[in-house]
Amino acid sequence: MSKIVNLLKLKDYITLTGTTLGLIAVLLVTIGGRAFVSLGFFLLAFTVGTDLLDGYIARKTGTINEIGKQLDSLNDSLTFGIAPAVLMFQGFRRIVDSLDPYDYILLIACVIFALCAIIRLARFNISNAPGYTGIPTPLSALLMINFFYANYFFAIAEGGGGYQAYDIAFPFFSYILIPIIMIFLGWTNITTSINFGEKDKKIYRYFIVFAPLCPIFGIIGIINPSFVIAVIVSLVFFIFVIIEIIYIAFGLITTKLNRNSE
Repeated sequence: MSKIVNLLKLKDYITLTGTTLGLIAVLLVTIGGRAFVSLGFFLLAFTVGTDLLDGYIARKTGTINEIGKQLDSLNDSLTFGIAPAVLMFQGFRRIVDSLDPYDYILLIACVIFALCAIIRLARFNISNAPGYTGIPTPLSALLMINFFYANYFFAIAEGGGGYQAYDIAFPFFSYILIPIIMIFLGWTNITTSINFGEKDKKIYRYFIVFAPLCPIFGIIGIINPSFVIAVIVSLVFFIFVIIEIIYIAFGLITTKLNRNSE
């Protein structure tokens, strides 16, 4: 049997870098406080980049291997399924040291989100379809990152800026929306009602444009933004969320129209 070091290629180490960041993100939330949740999402934003980079290197170097496929799927299960679910639960739960009725609803939504992401990745591994069926897990995770930061910076702005939103309450409508959004995203992961073409360029363009902005704005959050900056950044992230939801809706409509025309 080959040694592990001989089985792994450059792109596999990049995948494992993303896995490491995802693990650190999950461990950070055990410390407590929304500042650590913010830092966790900051790290997850980089995992979107490593996910794009390892695939790019694999194609350019011709080093696509079986262990790499398995590592990529396991990594995505953690960084785009389990980690966002854990971070969202810790970030939006209402009571820190216990659970109120809302927290149980949020818990169920987070479990559904993570399970659907894992099921989608398992289906992808055995599928021979040339394109994507369902929304790719990095896209649903990216929406979670954007949604959290939109609320995080709103909380900073609401407090007047200049400090971290440790335990500041998020907007009331966000607490209502987040379980609905997470269950909806879980469904979009596993549904067959959304199909994209092989190596759909729009998805890659979306990640290339939006993914790098998340860690950039995350840094702004770490350095205690002023009221004006916090408002602007919050609005930018809310716009990102709206664009992503429109993109998903467009995928649903396009797929339905294509099937009706067949």
